[in-house]
Amino acid sequence: MGAIGKTLILLGVVLVGVGLLFLALERVGVRQWRLPGDIAIERDGFHFYFPLGTSILISIVLSLILTFLAWLATRGAR
Repeated sequence: MGAIGKTLILLGVVLVGVGLLFLALERVGVRQWRLPGDIAIERDGFHFYFPLGTSILISIVLSLILTFLAWLATRGAR
């Protein structure tokens, strides 16, 4: 159970770091993360934004990270 606790603490630290990075980027002036594939519709009194490209990118990155962590976990169990 100690390994799970350490992993959760590490993930929490990483999330705090990413949150601080986003806050710092917003203060610098980077506010929009629109990637190709994101859907944005703007009309009079109506704004719709669906981050499809961003969602796909986050999914790929998280899949790679979790696959790597699973590989490390099985390698260490031997």
